[in-house]
Amino acid sequence: MGLLQCLCVLAMVGVGPARADPVGLDNFDLARTEDGLMLNFSVQFSLSRAVEDALLKGVPLFFVAEADVFRDRWYWRDKKVNSVSRTWRLAYQPLTRKYRVTLGGLNQNYDSLSDAMAVVSRTVQWKLADPPQLDDGHHYVEFRYQLDTTQMPRPMQIGINGQPEWSLRVERVRQLP
Repeated sequence: MGLLQCLCVLAMVGVGPARADPVGLDNFDLARTEDGLMLNFSVQFSLSRAVEDALLKGVPLFFVAEADVFRDRWYWRDKKVNSVSRTWRLAYQPLTRKYRVTLGGLNQNYDSLSDAMAVVSRTVQWKLADPPQLDDGHHYVEFRYQLDTTQMPRPMQIGINGQPEWSLRVERVRQLP
């Protein structure tokens, strides 16, 4: 079988570069409490082979969750009540063979990638707004979770722009209860 025939067979079978599984938002709960507006979320995804390979070679990955709280207004554009974001840094330490997750100034080491990804992909009781910010009226939340390639080292940004295995993003808009 010639090279051209092999390529045609592989194209029909669908063998190609490894891509990340679709990103899903398994859990997305908003709750008004006496402390304010709280969000619980859980994102379901797996890293593509290219992303995991870069991580194992020492390139840190940055995951960003952003939430904007808006108040509906009929007479003007909706008013942004509050905006919050969280950034997780996931890095592999080859000497210790551990994964390190950094959130703010806190670091935690994990033995496996699945344990580290469990921390990076979910949050419980994240405060989005204080009670005085949620006056009477209709409010909604715009939520985004993504792999932020703009925080990666510059040489890495050049080679990954536009490649589908590096695009990991989920968005959700939900009215407040």
